[in-house]
Amino acid sequence: MKKVIYILLLCVFIFNCNTSKTTASDKSRSEKELAQTVSDTVTIANDELEYEIIIIEPGFNTWLLTTARPEGFYSQQYLENRNQIYVMEWNQRVLQPQRFNPNLYEMRIDYQPGIDYGYEVNYKLYNYFIYFQLNYKQRLAGFVPRI
Repeated sequence: MKKVIYILLLCVFIFNCNTSKTTASDKSRSEKELAQTVSDTVTIANDELEYEIIIIEPGFNTWLLTTARPEGFYSQQYLENRNQIYVMEWNQRVLQPQRFNPNLYEMRIDYQPGIDYGYEVNYKLYNYFIYFQLNYKQRLAGFVPRI
């Protein structure tokens, strides 16, 4: 089956690994973190075009709802143009793990300019790139990411 986008991003970072005993408060904290991760999983799928985007990034969904510009603020053409630039740079960084952190740039993004992914996909992809740049202090293009 032809997939345009298998998985956009799978950005789950493990910052600490402990083998110590878990207390009741640690257990409830783990449950809260799991709930946060589940609530921050954004899935966009379209069987007609056979693509799927899965974004797993703690804090992204909250940021999208509270900080990002609302849907309709940008035109689809603007989002497509920016996404093409960001995807090209992202894919270049995936291919250079010795130069760029491979924990940040894990997977290549298959975003093809000739395909109409629709407004929702372009909106969420664009905002993920903005979130990523602001959160990880990266710059994917020659211009400063703005909200």
